[in-house]
Amino acid sequence: MIEFTTAAAACEGSITEKRSEFIAQLFPVQTAEAALAAVDAVKAKHHKARHNVWAYRIREGALSRYSDDGEPQGTGGIPVLSVLEKAGLTDVCCVVTRYFGGVLLGASGLTRAYSAAAALAVQNAETLHFCEAYRIRYAIDYGNYGKVSYLLPEFETIDAGSDFGEKVTLLFDIRTDRLPALEARLTETFNGKPALELLETHFVSFP
Repeated sequence: MIEFTTAAAACEGSITEKRSEFIAQLFPVQTAEAALAAVDAVKAKHHKARHNVWAYRIREGALSRYSDDGEPQGTGGIPVLSVLEKAGLTDVCCVVTRYFGGVLLGASGLTRAYSAAAALAVQNAETLHFCEAYRIRYAIDYGNYGKVSYLLPEFETIDAGSDFGEKVTLLFDIRTDRLPALEARLTETFNGKPALELLETHFVSFP
């Protein structure tokens, strides 16, 4: 089963190191184009800043990119990317803006500062954990509705709507790794293989 964690919304964190201000902004993105658009937006907002260091991780295609934006090589982009990797976040872009305070920090000082600012933004982020899931349609008789509605919560399904016509037609999402167990339970309960219809596979944030 495929699963990943990302940021639910944009957030930020900032630190001051020897009069230099480091403002880290974390954005949820799903493509490299969206990540670069976020970088451009930050650069436009903080156009007076000395540097806008950035890094992003995109799940589709396993993309990871970074930029030191004029800082000494390896002191900005890589530390920010490392923070994202250690946090297990993907489909995110982090931009750290530096307003120079007049005191040189040295390579190690820059690395620590960029890492600390990015880590604070990550710490402030509300995260969502997505799992690969099946969207299922299941048509049952009214007489079986009570039993099925009682069973489904045991398998952490998410209701996606119900239709009460000649039969009860349930729509729900279930993690791909839980479906075999649900099928086995329904088969045992009703003495026959359930007619579960797989509509699609997608990613769902389960509670």
